Amino acid sequence: MNYQECIHYLEEEVGFGSVPGLERIQYLCDLLGNPEQRLPVIHVAGTNGKGSAVAMLSSILKEAGYRVGAYTSPHLERYNERYLLNGAEISDDDFAKEITLMRQLCEKLAAEGKPVPTLFEITTGAAFHYFYEKQVDVLILEVGLGGRFDATNIVPHPLLSLIMSISIDHTDFLGDTIEKIAMEKSGIIKKNCPVVLYSQAELVYNIIKDAAARMDAPFYCLNDAEIRVASQTLEGTVFSVKNKCFSLENLELSLLGTYQLENCLAVLEACLVLNKNGLAICEEAIRNGLKNARWAGRMELCGKAPLVILDGAHNADGIRQLANSLSVYFKEKKVTLILGILGDKEYRRMAEQILPFAETVILTEPHSERRLDVFSLARSVSDFNGTMEMEKEIEAAYERARTLTPQNGIILCCGSLYMIGAMRTYLKHRKNS
Repeated sequence: MNYQECIHYLEEEVGFGSVPGLERIQYLCDLLGNPEQRLPVIHVAGTNGKGSAVAMLSSILKEAGYRVGAYTSPHLERYNERYLLNGAEISDDDFAKEITLMRQLCEKLAAEGKPVPTLFEITTGAAFHYFYEKQVDVLILEVGLGGRFDATNIVPHPLLSLIMSISIDHTDFLGDTIEKIAMEKSGIIKKNCPVVLYSQAELVYNIIKDAAARMDAPFYCLNDAEIRVASQTLEGTVFSVKNKCFSLENLELSLLGTYQLENCLAVLEACLVLNKNGLAICEEAIRNGLKNARWAGRMELCGKAPLVILDGAHNADGIRQLANSLSVYFKEKKVTLILGILGDKEYRRMAEQILPFAETVILTEPHSERRLDVFSLARSVSDFNGTMEMEKEIEAAYERARTLTPQNGIILCCGSLYMIGAMRTYLKHRKNS
């Protein structure tokens, strides 16, 4: 199959959908010779902050001289984004080779009467095979959904399990309480393998700590750090951090958003633990890695005059963190908000947290079968006092925002990764046309 045939196979023949369980991915990896058992893996879970942590760790380890693979999901524009080798996306040809192989193996499983892997399980199997063939020194593996039954969780002995911020999301799959969700995330903890936890509320902290204790897994959480922010602008953040184990002055973090500081602390603790366990990471690599880290679709600047900002916040906690960042970066700016949300999210709560920062709101619809239609979204935010308009098509929503926003204002797009991906594609097309 060529590249486009592979996309058709994944999306039209296999189709979307998530089915919990590790049986299908294990059958697939068995046919591949179990590359997942021979890869040095850093496994990253959490509700928010996973992608940013992967981006920072990848950049740091690359600066330290390692050959680094990173597997993330979902993609914003193209499947290639899911597979990064030292920051470079997989080529179309290599992607086509991997998915063609996965199809052949899936057909073999079907012929044997075994269950056929889902789309995510197929792309995950391709990741294990691709990065093993590329002989990476370390693979940073982002959990797709939850942890315990996620396809990435067949890795037997990770170098490190990193668990980022945990909040309510995907309740249909993970449970409707923070306790249930935390337990699902803790499922990536393996026997005797170290665990680093993002600073959490006490309830979540205790759940993860107890899970680590049951697995005899060394447990680390950087909750005693002293942070001093020297500057926080659209050029990045300069800060210093100190705790009982390390002291780093004037670190430069390229990723925007006040929430990235907390993400960065978890990454710094991860580096300390990795160092302790034999993966040498010097201070210079940390400094350069944080300065050079990039992660698309998170407080991403995509235009000037007016400023155009894309943020993939797609749940209530993510929107809350975005709102905190707006109050720091754009105190006096007039914001035109383009908002599109999926119907299975806490859309009323999300809207309530972000609408106070907007003077004008344009409601739109993400490119997903799960999208919330603009009329339902409008009814849920009918008490908004500013100007509100509806444009079902994302491209039309952006063009309308351009006409309503002054040159010194801001166009902010958020609410769904599906919408952010489509918007990025449109902005590139618009720039090049």
